Amino acid sequence: MTTPADLRDVRDPELPGRLLILERDDLVPLLRSRADADFALPVAACPGWTVRDVLAHCSSALIRVVEKRFEKGVYSPESNDRDIAERADWSNARIVDELERGMTEAGPAIARAGGVLDAVALGEWVHAGDVRVAFGEPGAYGGRGLPEALALLGAVTRARGHLPLHADLDDLDEPLKLGEASGERPPGRYIGDAATLVRLYSGRPLDGTDDAGGVNGATAYELAGVEAAELNIFGD
Repeated sequence: MTTPADLRDVRDPELPGRLLILERDDLVPLLRSRADADFALPVAACPGWTVRDVLAHCSSALIRVVEKRFEKGVYSPESNDRDIAERADWSNARIVDELERGMTEAGPAIARAGGVLDAVALGEWVHAGDVRVAFGEPGAYGGRGLPEALALLGAVTRARGHLPLHADLDDLDEPLKLGEASGERPPGRYIGDAATLVRLYSGRPLDGTDDAGGVNGATAYELAGVEAAELNIFGD
């Protein structure tokens, strides 16, 4: 894999939408191919949630972006639970239909928002990885959208002034710079594969189905100058 063109300091407003379209084209056919029973599988990264719950959360989050519905407390745990409950009597197919619509239409709205919604697209891509883990599918936190996801991760961590980190990835030709150098703290260093880096930044378990679809357990990596828990950009 070559270095993504979007790994630069200037925000690319179309990047979140491109990532969503790539993920839509891969995830939606997978979802439509699965039996209804698979939607009841537990999702390790989201304790207490099933695949269906994760998808309902993802679809509602994107539709809020499309319809510009950002009331107080949106995307809080309470708001997420309400969104899932509102879809309790929906068929799985209807939830997938709403998710497809959201992934198709949210990109332009995110682009116009000036960066404040970029993390929504990144979170949707990560949740798609959560679902693949639950299904036992290979390529969780990888696949065709990985270059765009890494570029978006870099943009989000810089915009948030997250702690600086230089990542030497097996998947890229050039180092990936994350966070914002402040001079108060030297950059940390990561050596390993991109999927494990995504797991660290999204607070995902390092055990579970690996990205070759085989052995459970974390992929070996090196981390220096920063603790793994400090990398999580999505909170506890």
